[in-house]
Amino acid sequence: MNYDRPISADRDPLPYPHSRREARYRGMPVGDFDGYDTPPPPPEPPRKPRRWGRWIVRGLAAFLALLIVSIAYLAITAPLSQSLKPPAPPSITLLSAEGTPIAKSGAVIGDPVDATALPDHVPGAFLAIEDRRFYGHLGIDPRGILRAFWNNSFTDNSRQGGSTITQQLAKNAFLDSDQTFTRKAREAMIALWLEAWLTKDEILSRYLSAVYFGDNVYGLDAAANHYFSRDPDDLTIGQAAMLAGLVKAPSRLAPTGNLSGARARQELVVAAMAETGVITPAEADDVSPATLRVRARGTRLPTGGYFADWVMPAARDRAGEIATEQTVTTTLETRVQRAAEAAVRRAGLREAQVAIVAMRPDGRVVGMVGGKDYAKSPFNRATQARRQPGSTFKLFVYLAALRDGMSPDTMIEDEPVTIGEWSPKNDGNRYRGEITLRQAFAASSNVAAARLTQQVGPAAVIRAARDLGLSTEIPNEASIALGTSSVSLLELTAAYAAIAAGEAPVRPRGLDDAREQNWLDRLRDDTSPLSRREVEGMRSLLAAGIERGTGRAAALNVEAFGKTGTTQDYRDALFVGFTEDLVVGVWLGNDDNSPNSGLAGGGVAARIWRDVMVNATDASAPARPAVVEAESDEDIGNLSSNILDGILPQDPQALEFEGDIGGMGLNLRLDREGGIQLRGGEPRRDEPLPEETEPRMREDEPGAF
Repeated sequence: MNYDRPISADRDPLPYPHSRREARYRGMPVGDFDGYDTPPPPPEPPRKPRRWGRWIVRGLAAFLALLIVSIAYLAITAPLSQSLKPPAPPSITLLSAEGTPIAKSGAVIGDPVDATALPDHVPGAFLAIEDRRFYGHLGIDPRGILRAFWNNSFTDNSRQGGSTITQQLAKNAFLDSDQTFTRKAREAMIALWLEAWLTKDEILSRYLSAVYFGDNVYGLDAAANHYFSRDPDDLTIGQAAMLAGLVKAPSRLAPTGNLSGARARQELVVAAMAETGVITPAEADDVSPATLRVRARGTRLPTGGYFADWVMPAARDRAGEIATEQTVTTTLETRVQRAAEAAVRRAGLREAQVAIVAMRPDGRVVGMVGGKDYAKSPFNRATQARRQPGSTFKLFVYLAALRDGMSPDTMIEDEPVTIGEWSPKNDGNRYRGEITLRQAFAASSNVAAARLTQQVGPAAVIRAARDLGLSTEIPNEASIALGTSSVSLLELTAAYAAIAAGEAPVRPRGLDDAREQNWLDRLRDDTSPLSRREVEGMRSLLAAGIERGTGRAAALNVEAFGKTGTTQDYRDALFVGFTEDLVVGVWLGNDDNSPNSGLAGGGVAARIWRDVMVNATDASAPARPAVVEAESDEDIGNLSSNILDGILPQDPQALEFEGDIGGMGLNLRLDREGGIQLRGGEPRRDEPLPEETEPRMREDEPGAF
């Protein structure tokens, strides 16, 4: 066989050798043989070299140019010297709803502090709760940002922030408070700028010198002196922890207005300090709640005092912390405010204090009085004091009864009752047998309210109170029917406003709601309408309280709704009610909670309420004088005590008191000027009293609510 003969083109040659032997025969290198039946791929054409270097150079050039522009921009708009200064706090002028200035307030700014000169627990408190990795990051903490994002998006815990102390300093010193992406980007850039040019201790010192602590106080030095009357280097662990806790929400947590909230936040800070090693666990256990020693500040404006103090934190938040001057329009209405202040002056109060809250049914506070004299006592008894509401709390008892299927015409036993070891009593031990809920509410029957609470259960009454906005602690026991839990007048008035509005809860506010809430807040709004049956039923009861019940001294020539309240030993007297578009709550009592002989919700409190309504609206007092029967010597004594104490009615027409002492008819008349006329003979009545209130009782007995 001739192996040298070339293979013809028409044959099917093997494209690739099948063995090393064949490879040698065909003259192919043995090393190229890999045992496969397919030929190796053809060689690739040579590639053109990539020019990565050119793009790298271009990127570096662009970065350097951007860096130079950024440095120039920051040098002009964010000079480092500005970070040493506290933010220029706003000088805020508050305007009434009509645009009239009612108050103006500046800020208290402390001296700069040096973080390295302070006791370790003082800066340590701020680092533990605000920025634990302060000394380890470069101004921005990615881990903190991710943690806050996860917590806020996927858990039910309270909202967290991811801003570092450096970012907070950048925002406070150079930026406004707008929550926009552009502002956050600038904040991050300035934070990096500060980290590049300042040491960590310098950043911390400037932060402590500029941060806001509530009460219009800026800087650690000012806050320590304002809240505790001491310098920053003398702060105890508890005091430092409380101040560090205020930074999260200074307007809401300021201890002068929310001491319980500030102390709860203090506990969290102390725990964080122990967790981070700033203090030992033993030191943390020894920390007690910080006690305030507020230092008096400069002169305050004489107008709008109580209302201005209450609304100023919200106004400051709206104005922004670095604006030089702002005007903020409030909800205060001049006519209503003047009517409330005039009613207090005309009441002739001597030792007793007074508080008034006037609001629209949607929660806009249009008038506020927190005491007889703001200059002597700026303590706001309308918002800060917590007192027992007495029979005004029966609003929630009867609302729970309506929800349980009852109506104003449902019958209830007005007879003595014992619930466990508790035996409530009516005023004067007067009982009417079987009466309607309307009659029981009008007469403010204590035993009827106790029976209703027992029937529907205290939990249902508490739920009704919560639905109408009460947030204070309410014990789960039947005695709550008589108003044994404490509440602020502002919150109680808002609960009555819910009945006027037909929806609950009503949130009291001093600024325009449209600007206070963003779309997310409105989406989360928990307000819900009350049923028509609930609203109509409660209005029927409240109207009866004024028309023929304990609140007749508050009667007007227009439809009015209200309820009286008197607490044990006449310590507090209240009247809360509303007309078509105005809700007013009135409280009277002594600051030391001592008894006030003859003080009752159906007396001076109801007349002050009517005085406010007459002068703040187009309503007027009834054409005929109000007639009140005195059922005993004690009733006449209470009336005489009021007169001698200077607690005189200010009705547009004379107020007549009628009664019988020792079998002899007595007709006592008190005219508008305070003159007293004594008439003999039978008591005169313009018309018979309704059967359900004959003879009419004074609202509450001593010892009952």
